[in-house]
Amino acid sequence: MTEVLPFTEEAIAAAAALIRAGQPVAVPTETVYGLAADATNAEAVARIYAAKGRPSFNPLIVHVPDLQTATRIGEFDEQATALARAHWPGPLTLVVPLRANAVIASIVTAGLPTIALRVPAHRAMQALLRATGRPLAGPSANASGTISPTRAEHVLRSLAGKIALVVDDGPSVRGIESTIVAATGGPLRLLRPGPIEVDAAPSSGAIEAPGQLASHYAPSKPLRLNAEAAEPGEYLIGFDEVGGYDNLSPSGDLIETAAKLFEALHRADASPYARIAVAPIPDEGLGAAINDRLRRAAAPRS
Repeated sequence: MTEVLPFTEEAIAAAAALIRAGQPVAVPTETVYGLAADATNAEAVARIYAAKGRPSFNPLIVHVPDLQTATRIGEFDEQATALARAHWPGPLTLVVPLRANAVIASIVTAGLPTIALRVPAHRAMQALLRATGRPLAGPSANASGTISPTRAEHVLRSLAGKIALVVDDGPSVRGIESTIVAATGGPLRLLRPGPIEVDAAPSSGAIEAPGQLASHYAPSKPLRLNAEAAEPGEYLIGFDEVGGYDNLSPSGDLIETAAKLFEALHRADASPYARIAVAPIPDEGLGAAINDRLRRAAAPRS
């Protein structure tokens, strides 16, 4: 059962309590309605993917209340700072290098060394950010592959029963997702067009942000999938009854598995073993997204 509450202080308090408990909620922004979850909590973010039925772990936009908070998470050069000051709060997302000490779950960045940050202008999302005191990961609040939602009823159309709460504050003003610009050194790159026009070079095609079809983290070592046991020279990442140096979820829980996936791949890549193996993951529900990520990570390098 999904509750819908009109925007009030009480509704924001209820949404904040759910977020602190590791649950995603739907909340309006000036672009579209988004799902918000604690970006420091990997399992909370995994529940976003579970609710959306997202086919792959793309990087997610992290919403913060102001530029000062953003600079504690990402590294802003002069170009990024100038854009932020010109357009924040507002429908511009900046992809910048992730700070080494930022407490952001790696599932949020899909294992990339960059992070997508936005300061929203909408009163409901701003109120929720201040009530939780946490950065909030926030993709659009719709089932993956369906039309982006600009009203609470649009959220219910595809996510009813999959999230606990929708905060309703009327239709979104912009109705189209934010512009995404990469500011990671060198020329600015336009990763996704949107309401804000920025003088930036076209994307090179590398996956750096939401809305680019797929994510791009792959370990430096060969990766073997559906492994029931480790072969010589392999670091085995287990699942369920298949043990290993890591086990994504001894109980076979797919939300726990999604939350641990990128950290396990990083540990395997840093290990002294020459190759990596991963136990079979059921290819259903959230498992489909996990397997999509693993297949991409295991694909031959071009």
